[in-house]
Amino acid sequence: MKKFTVAILVNNQFGVLNRVTSMFRRRQFNITSLTVSETESEAFSRITVQSEGDEIKKEQLINQLYKLPDVCSIAELEDLDTVSRELLLIKVKNDPQVRGDIRSASDAYEGKVVDYTKESIMIQMVGDSRKIDNFIDLMRDFEILEICRTGIVTLQRGSSTIRRVTNL
Repeated sequence: MKKFTVAILVNNQFGVLNRVTSMFRRRQFNITSLTVSETESEAFSRITVQSEGDEIKKEQLINQLYKLPDVCSIAELEDLDTVSRELLLIKVKNDPQVRGDIRSASDAYEGKVVDYTKESIMIQMVGDSRKIDNFIDLMRDFEILEICRTGIVTLQRGSSTIRRVTNL
């Protein structure tokens, strides 16, 4: 299945997120990443959803989302036309025998140590999904204590904005 990302501009009101995610559930799409926040205007929220599915089902889903009364605009976000980032916090066991290897891997992936104790090392990393996935795979050689990862945040390159789609 192919991954796809959509940004949905909605009215910033109680219950809107539930109605949007219920649409994904009814269409039997698994949400692999979900990020929600207010926009530059407190009247609107932006929901960025990454999921998997073929082109036909994706189009059906988008058409159904447009039928929801609080949806103002939808943008399909293609990798080449966007800048996308995720945030990772990963805590690994601070074992003196591999501490140098953990720090070297973190440096190679441009990670930052944000907490250091006798028992653990916590690394923060910002990057695209592939970078985050690859770093987590590398850390599996060590003892991972905990992982927390944000959803994807994505904006279109250039002057395009989701609000221009509907002239809001």
